[in-house]
Amino acid sequence: MVKHCACTLLFYIICTLSVSAQSQGLVSGKVLSTDKSIIDFATVYLKGTQYGCTTNEEGLYHLKAPAGTYTLAISAIGYSTHEEQITIPAQERIRRNIVLKPEAQELDEVVVVSNGVSRVKRSAFNAVAVDTKELHNSTKSLSEALMQLPGLKLRESGGVGSDMQLMLDGFSGKHVKIFIDGVPQEGAGTAFDINNIPVNFAERIEVYKGVVPVGFGTDALGGVINIVTNKRRRSWHLDASYSYGSFNTHKSYVNFGQTFRNGLMYEINAFQNFSDNDYYIDNYITEFGEDGITENTDRNKIYHVKRFNDQFHNEAVIGKIGLVDKPWADRLMVGFNYSHFYKEIQTGVYQYIVFGEKHRKGHSFVPSLEYNKRDLFTKGLDVMLTANYNHNLTMNIDTASYKYNWLGDRKYTGSKGEQSYQDNESKNTNWNATFTANYRIGTIHSFTLNHVLSTFKRTTRSKVDGSSKLSDFSIPKITRKNITGLSYRLMPTDKWNLSAFGKYYNQYNQGPVSQSEDGVGNYVDMTRKTSSFGYGAAGTYFIIEGLQAKLSYEKAYRLPTTDELFGDEDLEAGKTDLKPEKSDNINFNLSYNRQFGKHALYVEGTLIYRDTKDYIKRGLDAIGGMSYGIYENHGRVKTKGFNVSARYAYSKWFSLGGTFNNINVRDDERYRAGNTQQESTTYGQRIPNQPYTFANFDATFTWHDLFAEGNVLTLTYDGYYQHEFSLYWEHLGDPRSKSRVPEQFSHNLSLGYSMKNGRYNISFECRNFTNEKLYDNFSLQKAGRAFYGKFRVYFGS
Repeated sequence: MVKHCACTLLFYIICTLSVSAQSQGLVSGKVLSTDKSIIDFATVYLKGTQYGCTTNEEGLYHLKAPAGTYTLAISAIGYSTHEEQITIPAQERIRRNIVLKPEAQELDEVVVVSNGVSRVKRSAFNAVAVDTKELHNSTKSLSEALMQLPGLKLRESGGVGSDMQLMLDGFSGKHVKIFIDGVPQEGAGTAFDINNIPVNFAERIEVYKGVVPVGFGTDALGGVINIVTNKRRRSWHLDASYSYGSFNTHKSYVNFGQTFRNGLMYEINAFQNFSDNDYYIDNYITEFGEDGITENTDRNKIYHVKRFNDQFHNEAVIGKIGLVDKPWADRLMVGFNYSHFYKEIQTGVYQYIVFGEKHRKGHSFVPSLEYNKRDLFTKGLDVMLTANYNHNLTMNIDTASYKYNWLGDRKYTGSKGEQSYQDNESKNTNWNATFTANYRIGTIHSFTLNHVLSTFKRTTRSKVDGSSKLSDFSIPKITRKNITGLSYRLMPTDKWNLSAFGKYYNQYNQGPVSQSEDGVGNYVDMTRKTSSFGYGAAGTYFIIEGLQAKLSYEKAYRLPTTDELFGDEDLEAGKTDLKPEKSDNINFNLSYNRQFGKHALYVEGTLIYRDTKDYIKRGLDAIGGMSYGIYENHGRVKTKGFNVSARYAYSKWFSLGGTFNNINVRDDERYRAGNTQQESTTYGQRIPNQPYTFANFDATFTWHDLFAEGNVLTLTYDGYYQHEFSLYWEHLGDPRSKSRVPEQFSHNLSLGYSMKNGRYNISFECRNFTNEKLYDNFSLQKAGRAFYGKFRVYFGS
C-alpha cells in the first residue's frame, strides 16, 4: 500500500512539472544606456511576482516565467526605472532590448541640445552642463571644456600649469567655487587645479550661475562648477590615453576599475602633465654690459624671444575602494589622492620681470570618505556624507644671486633672491566635511538640509633663517568656516516649480597683519569672527512647449578664501582683515528648445544683476620695492550684463553653436572713504583688469561608419573673440599710454577618428592656427600656433 502511494505521488509530481514546463515561456534581451553602453547587474523582474534576474557582464538577461501578461520592470543604480507590459507565450521565447535613461540626481532633468551642451530643464536654478564624453579624444583640460558655455571665460597667465582664474558672469577667481561630485576643492593644491585635470576625468561638468542650490553648501557669489565623474556600476573597464605636442608637451591619463557581483568595487584614476612651455613671446630686452654692472634698456625695441624657465609637470593618482548597492548603503567608499607638482616661474606679475631660477614645488595627500543612501530609515529620505583631510606641502625657492634678461643672459647681483630671497616651506592642512539630507514628501514637496565644515591652517618655516625642524614653523594662519542651509521645493505640476532657501555663514580667521605703512614687517597676530544670514528663492515656468523662463534671487555672502587672507607666500600678498562680500543677486533666463524631425534648435538668453558691497578686488602693488598681487575690499560694485547662446544640430552629422557675453562691472561707491563727502574719481567706471565683452563659437562635422561600421570621423572648428580692456581705471591717466589687454581673435582646428565603436581613437589638433598674439592678463603673452596629437583606447562596458 505504501509502495503504491509513493508511486502515485511520484507520477503526480512528474506530470505537474511537465505541465508547468510546457506552460512556461522565456523573455530575454540586452539592457543598454542611451549612449549605447552596456548596463551590467541591472535588476530585471516581473512586477507582483517572484520572477526576476540580473543582467550579466554583457548586459544580457534571461527570465523564465509561466505564460501570461505581466509588467516587465528594469532598474539600475544611476538610471530611471523602465516599465512596459509584455505577454509571455507558452513554450516560446520573446526578445526585449531595453534602453535606460541616466538619472541625473544633481541636475534633476538634463536636456542634451547638441555638441555636448545641456540645459537643466525642471530645475528652477540657472544651470547648464557640458557632456565631456564627446571631448574625451581631445587634449583639452576641464577648464578648456567649459569655454563652450555662456558667461564663462578662462584667464591663464601662460602655458600648461600656469596660474588661472575662471570668470563667470562678471565674477572671477575666488567668487566661483569648484566641486568634484559635490565635494568642495578648496586647498586641493596646484596639481588639482581645474586647468591641470584632463577632460577624461569627468563625465560631465555642471555650472550653476549666480544663485546656487543649498545642496552645495557654499558661499559662492558668482556660481558653482561641479565636476561629475562616472559613478555608474560597471564591470571591468580601462580608459587610457597619451598625447604629445608643441613645446615638448606630454599628457597621459589612465582610468581602470571593476565592480563585482557582491558589490565590492575599486577604481584608479591617474594622470600627468609635462611641458617645457618654451614658446616665443615679444618683449623688450635689458642688455647687460661686459663690466657686469651697467644695463641698457630700449623699451621701443621689441624682440621675439623664447621662454626658458617655465617647465611644469604634475602627477596625480586617485584611488577608491568600497561597496555599492547594499541594503544599508548605496555607496560607501574610502579614497585617497596623491599629487605632486614642479613649476618654474618665468615672470612676475608683469612680463618684463624675468626670472631664471625661481621655482615652486609641492605635494599633497588626501584621504577621503564617501557615504550615501537613498530612502534611509524611511521612504523619501536620502542622505550623503563626505569628508576629507588634505595635507599639503608647498616650497617656494628663490635663492639665485643673479639677474636674468629675456636672452637668458645673467649678471651677478651680489645679493640672493631674484625677487625676494626665500627658501621656505608652507604646510597647509585642510579638513572638509559635508552632510546633505533630502526629504521628499510625495511628488510635490521636498526639503534639503546641508552643512559644510571646512578648516585651514598654514604654518611656514624659512630655511634662509636656518630653521630645520618642523617645530620651527612661524605664526600660524588659521581659518574655519561653517555654512548651514535649508531649502524647500514645491513642484505641484510639471509646468512650474518654486524653491526657497536660507543660509547661515560663520567664519573665524587668525593670522599676522602688518602695522607698517609699506605692508612689510611689524606683524601682529589678529583674529576676526564673522557670521551672517542669507536667503533666496528661485522659480521656473514653462510658457509653451519648449519655451521656459527662470527667475532667481539671493541675498548672498562670500567669505574670504585662504589665498585672499594669507596670500601664497610668494607672488600674492594676503590681507587677514578682509571683510566678507555681501551681494543681492538676480538672474533671469529664457530658453527655447525644440526638435523638428532631424533638426534641433536651442536658444537662450540670461540677464544678470549683482549689487555687491565690500567687493574683494585683486590689484597690483609694489611692496618693499617688488610687485605683488594684492586683495582689498572695494566699497560697492554693481554688475549688469547679459549673455546669449544658440545651437543648431542636424541629425548626428552637423552642429553649430556659439555664445556672446557682455558684462558691465562698475564701481558704485560714490564717495571716498572716511565720510568726507568727496566724490570718488572712479565712481561709475568699469572695474579694471576684467574682460567685459567676449564670444566663442564652434562647428562640428561628423561622418558615421566611415570606412567600416562603428568608425566615426569628426572635424571641429572653434574660435574665440575678446574685446580689449584696460589694466587700470579706464578714465584715469593719458589714454594714449594706457596699459591695455589688446583685442584678440583666435582659431582652433581638431580632427578625430574613432574605430570599433570607440575602442581605438586618434586625434590631431592645431591651436591658434593663425598664430595670433594672445593675452588673458596684461603683458603675459600666451602660446602661439601649436600642434598636438593624442591616442586613446577604451575597453570594457
